[in-house]
Amino acid sequence: MTKLNHLGIIVDGNGRWAKERGLSRSEGHKAGAEALKNIILYLSREKLVKFLSLYVFSTENFGRPAEEVNYLMDLFLKWFTTVKKEYRKENIKIYFSGRKEYLKPNIVKAMDTLEEETKNNTGLVVNFCLGYGGRAEIVDATKKIVKKVQNNEITIDDIDEKLFAKNLYHELPDVDFLIRTSGENRISNFMLWQISYAEFYIPKVYFPDFDIKELDKALLEYENRDRRFGKVK
Repeated sequence: MTKLNHLGIIVDGNGRWAKERGLSRSEGHKAGAEALKNIILYLSREKLVKFLSLYVFSTENFGRPAEEVNYLMDLFLKWFTTVKKEYRKENIKIYFSGRKEYLKPNIVKAMDTLEEETKNNTGLVVNFCLGYGGRAEIVDATKKIVKKVQNNEITIDDIDEKLFAKNLYHELPDVDFLIRTSGENRISNFMLWQISYAEFYIPKVYFPDFDIKELDKALLEYENRDRRFGKVK
């Protein structure tokens, strides 16, 4: 199977998965978290991807009912505080992308600790997009660049696409393949800069059911895509 450089996944459908089963939305998020953990370990162990970006919670998601948001934050906190040993063993490096001012201090502390304790790992890079918005990332990058111009670190003429990309939350390669589960046909403000030439795959499968078999099906689909980047082969 062809090794991907950068895979992006918009994690979607946990709530609808639960509703169809007469369960609470929280139970859907719990099932989705388990599915996501399995995917991360599978991609790491099989060395199928170098970079994995996961859209797990957007800035807009804070508008959901407080009970659901609080449950998700507790779920993230438990996850990020318990996987450090496993991710060190698996050689997984963790990044977080998003505006941390939206998050509670204990979650930010757990995120910072996980990033610090995995920073020297050289295997799969997992980029959790949490409290994230693609437009916000572009705005924040623009502000960083403006400050550098004001401080005479760079000139306006230095600004190009390469420099702009360096000032995003993390200096990551462009996304090659973007999966959005649940059958919803939209980007939802995810990595707008980085997905400019990504191949899209939208299975009608809610994320808790997006298992290794479904992932392999998606990766096989990517192998058969003809990527031209606006050119002619």
